[in-house]
Amino acid sequence: MKRLLILLLLLAGCSTTVPVKRTFPEVPKELLTRCPELKEVPEGTEKLSELLSVVADNYGQYKECQISVELWNEWYQEQKKVFDSVK
Repeated sequence: MKRLLILLLLLAGCSTTVPVKRTFPEVPKELLTRCPELKEVPEGTEKLSELLSVVADNYGQYKECQISVELWNEWYQEQKKVFDSVK
C-alpha cells in the first residue's frame, strides 16, 4: 500500500505542465554587416573611361548588396511567420 501511494504521488507530480516561453532567435551580428562603402572617383580624373569604370563598379557592388539584403530580410520574415504560426 505504501508503494502504491508513492507511485501515485510520483505520477501526479509528472502530470504538471510547465509553461515554456518560446522566443524567435535574434539575428546574428555577422549577418547585420553593412554594405561596403562605394568607391570615389579620384580627384583630377579627366578620362571618361575612368569615371565610367568607377560608376560601373559602384553600381555592381550596390546591386549585389541590395539583393543579398533583400533576400536575407525576406527569408528572416518567412521564418518568423512559420515560427509564430506553430503553437
